[in-house]
Amino acid sequence: MSTPAPILVWFRNDLRLHDHPALRAAADSNASIIPVYLHCPESEGAWPQGSASNWWLHHALQDLATQLEKKGSQLILRSGKDPLVLLQNLCQETGAHHIYWNRRYEPEAIQTDTRIKTALPGKSFPGDMLWEPHAVHTQSGGPYKVFSPYYKALQQKGEPPEPLPEARSWQHPQTFPPSESLTQWALLPQTPWDSAFLDHWTPTLQGAKTQLNLFLDESVAHYKTLRDSPSKSGTSRLSPYFHFGQLSPRTVWHEAGNDESNGHEAYIRQLVWRDFAKQLLFHFPHTDTQPLQEKYASFPWLKNPDALKKWQQGQTGYPLIDAGMRELWTTGWMHNRVRMVVASFLVKDLLISWQAGAAWFWDTLVDADLANNSFGWQWAGGCGADAAPYFRVFNPILQSKKFDPQGTYIRKWVPELRSLSDAHIHEPWNAPSPPATYPAPMVNHAEARDRALDALASIKK
Repeated sequence: MSTPAPILVWFRNDLRLHDHPALRAAADSNASIIPVYLHCPESEGAWPQGSASNWWLHHALQDLATQLEKKGSQLILRSGKDPLVLLQNLCQETGAHHIYWNRRYEPEAIQTDTRIKTALPGKSFPGDMLWEPHAVHTQSGGPYKVFSPYYKALQQKGEPPEPLPEARSWQHPQTFPPSESLTQWALLPQTPWDSAFLDHWTPTLQGAKTQLNLFLDESVAHYKTLRDSPSKSGTSRLSPYFHFGQLSPRTVWHEAGNDESNGHEAYIRQLVWRDFAKQLLFHFPHTDTQPLQEKYASFPWLKNPDALKKWQQGQTGYPLIDAGMRELWTTGWMHNRVRMVVASFLVKDLLISWQAGAAWFWDTLVDADLANNSFGWQWAGGCGADAAPYFRVFNPILQSKKFDPQGTYIRKWVPELRSLSDAHIHEPWNAPSPPATYPAPMVNHAEARDRALDALASIKK
């Protein structure tokens, strides 16, 4: 009996062996498997992976390679401009007759998938969402633009499929093709701004398991009440593991399903929110750079590089804003409540476009997912699906007092203010002796709010 031709399993944002439909299907075929990862930044169009994400990718690929080696396999690394060309070359080198991969849903990735399916014998599988983008639709047949009815529609479908168990073993080729070295790709930053990342993250499968267990054991039951408190461990901190596919959403759904608390339901809604963002980008591919609500395309944004830089560096003079931006720079992550507040400050207090904020987050977040990043920024800018109305402007002082009342989060990330009392830490300019090293507020919030509402009125005329 002849040996089946090998199958290339193309890893992408699914750097795991468990609940991996493409890998599982290849293993069940009895063909030998050649695992491949392709580094093609130019194929991502306007969104090649940012610096913080590249840092995570480097470590995640190292870890995946180690996992595969324990199975007697190898991870083959190739880089270039076009994934199709690289896959064609690998098919010629290895005699592979099929390529299996899990689907992505970003515009450029969809175009790449279509080209590959047209040119090569391949098969793609769902692997990055609870439900595929076309799983539900409105009564008129279109996609949902509001979360609540989308969530209700998915509830009618019941639970997503159970995660696939990891294949215990599979066939290997007699020889593997040559692989590039991960260090050749220079994914790690040249300047050591990432020096503290490993103090906050373990970007490996074991790190994902540890964080998931910690969340399920200690936080999920209180998720509904603690998730908005940036000084407490109330969120899952699983987003980068989802982004790189070290955890699958189906796995976390069913793991979290053992807890019937209110926190469980609130967290499940966040998993569905992630799906909601992805199905929006799938159906409206222009929304990575353009507002879903077309009227906002003419919004009179200001170009103010100095103000943008102060926001990026956490030097706005508003303690909660600055704490969040410094947490982002130091850890590659920011608490979700604070993300909303700093985004509102940029687009409404400073009148700087949401696209500028999205670009900065894209480069500095370890969990920079295109759909969620674009969706979140359009939400803050009032111009997307299910968006907060533009006239809803977060007050950074009130948000600070409400969600960080003792200033614990602020003191952690803005050390200049640690000596201030709880009464003054949210408004240090009112303290008897304001810290000389901390800047005064760059704008007056009340005046900035009025300016933002005037700008909104100008596009309604």
